[in-house]
Amino acid sequence: MGSFTDQNFEDRFKLLMKGFHKASREDRLRRVQEICGLSDSELEILSGKKTLSPDIAEHLIENVIGWFPLPLGVATYFKIDGKEVLIPLAVEETSIVAALSASAKWILEQGSIRTYNRGRLIIGQVQIPSVQNIEKAISQLGARRNELIEMANACIPGLVARGGGVRDIAIRELDQPTNEAGSTNKMLVLHVLCDPCDAMGANLINQVCEALKPKIEEISEERVGLCILSNLVDGRMAGAEVVIRNIDPKIGRGIEEAYLFAQVDPYRAATHNKGTLNGIDPVLIATGNDWRAVEAGVHAYASRNGRYEPITEWKMVGSDLVGKIEIPLSLGTVGGVTQAHPFAKIALKMMKVESADDLARICAATGLVQNLGALKALATVGIVQGHMNLHTANLAIAAGAAAHEIGFVREELSQILKKEKRINLSHAREILKSLRADASSL
Repeated sequence: MGSFTDQNFEDRFKLLMKGFHKASREDRLRRVQEICGLSDSELEILSGKKTLSPDIAEHLIENVIGWFPLPLGVATYFKIDGKEVLIPLAVEETSIVAALSASAKWILEQGSIRTYNRGRLIIGQVQIPSVQNIEKAISQLGARRNELIEMANACIPGLVARGGGVRDIAIRELDQPTNEAGSTNKMLVLHVLCDPCDAMGANLINQVCEALKPKIEEISEERVGLCILSNLVDGRMAGAEVVIRNIDPKIGRGIEEAYLFAQVDPYRAATHNKGTLNGIDPVLIATGNDWRAVEAGVHAYASRNGRYEPITEWKMVGSDLVGKIEIPLSLGTVGGVTQAHPFAKIALKMMKVESADDLARICAATGLVQNLGALKALATVGIVQGHMNLHTANLAIAAGAAAHEIGFVREELSQILKKEKRINLSHAREILKSLRADASSL
């Protein structure tokens, strides 16, 4: 990786990561360029010297009036499956990048990150909402399953040529809610199971389901309702495992207890999972992926056992802390915004991503590491102090500080936080007022 040899990359990587958060923005960009092998033109895009063309936006959404930029940071010190990687994050929330980088450094020094993929299939659903003859419909559709698969693949020859395509069609029988007359009708749902290769596959599978509708109606002699993908892609999973060796027993037990809290309480599990997605969503946004689809699928998966549960687990194994995550992730590295948006293409290049599976594994690892950082903070110093220290810049800006005043206001807010354990916008305004009064008296 980068512009230097594999033999000395790890040492060079650590050297370039050292003091990264304290370096100037220009120096951080230079380091990123060296690690990721970015061109000068790509660096100009990241730095904002090359602005994005409004013409691109016109083709992404409707009624375009401009851009809504997000800060793009990088999480440092990540070593995933034995390979060092910088992870780009498009996010507005204070402390996410810092917590990720600190946790990744801890793991680099004292543990490991391993990842995997399980399955490659996304799901398209074809609904028969109210079946008159359930046995007959199931029998007829089952008998002509191969014909439906062939017809589906004929709709997507390009995907089939790349090694993907529809692999199977499964039939599910569901009960409709009881109607006013007190009777319950049966519903059939056909799951069209498709390998989208390196595409997210939403448009592909939607087209396939729509194309199958007339034939399914003909075969089943029933009316077809909805034809749409499912965002609960439990046929395409990504997982990660983090091990911290010889962890301080107090910290390890605290993290394990925090996980157990989330396991038994959905109120805590919701926040636990939000913290995990704090690591995943920014990577999805940076790479032009549909983070809303992922969130929907992850939350649905968290409820698969009939109650809402945490998507990560942590436990002590001897003197080691072991964390695991396995979640549905259908991501794309080709097509859509990932190809149209220059930032998305650079983000994928930065991570040396070669396939959608690569990206999914990185996202799983990033979510687990972010969760680790949050639980460690909760189990030790608490979440407020670290978060608020980083939040001082937001307060300074909200108070109206100019660029040359922000540093001073941040430092004064940090001192107040140490003494009073809390800070707010009023503190920032008073500091700024005093600073300007002193300046005017000179």
